[in-house]
Amino acid sequence: MTRAASTLFFHSLRHLRRFTSTSKIANMAPIERITLFNVPKEEDRKRLLEQYKVLAKTATKDGKPYILAAAAGESFDDPRNKGFNISVKSTFASLDDMKYYDTECEAHKALKAVAGPVKTDVLTTYYESVL
Repeated sequence: MTRAASTLFFHSLRHLRRFTSTSKIANMAPIERITLFNVPKEEDRKRLLEQYKVLAKTATKDGKPYILAAAAGESFDDPRNKGFNISVKSTFASLDDMKYYDTECEAHKALKAVAGPVKTDVLTTYYESVL
């Protein structure tokens, strides 16, 4: 492991420990959100993924980043994905943070402006992990 990678790993681990101990006090696990898109055109998929990169850098609540973790990418070609070709996973500290994301976040509004016209279908689900 490179020095930069190990530093990032240990910084993330320290953040996870701090968050985990805070979560235990509140007795609430983070909210995990899965969103799947069907975007037929390759150029539109690339544009949507670029917008997710912008969102990851600019999404704030009260002037601070509030999305704990995010991952987005093109789905592997597999019959089980039923045509959904963009997969996104987002982690929020609370249901209130996810609701903020849905209704007030300017970065998410910009993302929806890109996704709306190019998607033929979208599926979103969210949960509190039992693990």
